[in-house]
Amino acid sequence: MRAKEIRDLTSDEIQQKERELAEELFRLRLRKSTGQLDNPMRLRHLRRDIARLKTIQRERARRGTGEQ
Repeated sequence: MRAKEIRDLTSDEIQQKERELAEELFRLRLRKSTGQLDNPMRLRHLRRDIARLKTIQRERARRGTGEQ
């Protein structure tokens, strides 16, 4: 997910996407602990996507607008 794609989303959509990715990250961490994880790089990508979402949320909050 690229920052440009995230900026096209509304604040509510960003929050929903963040929750979905956090849930997926949780499930992957469980699979990693049991040795069933196929692609360990997916963990890194999820963490970075979540960070991008949070960064853009923070930018909007500092700018004072909820949408764009």
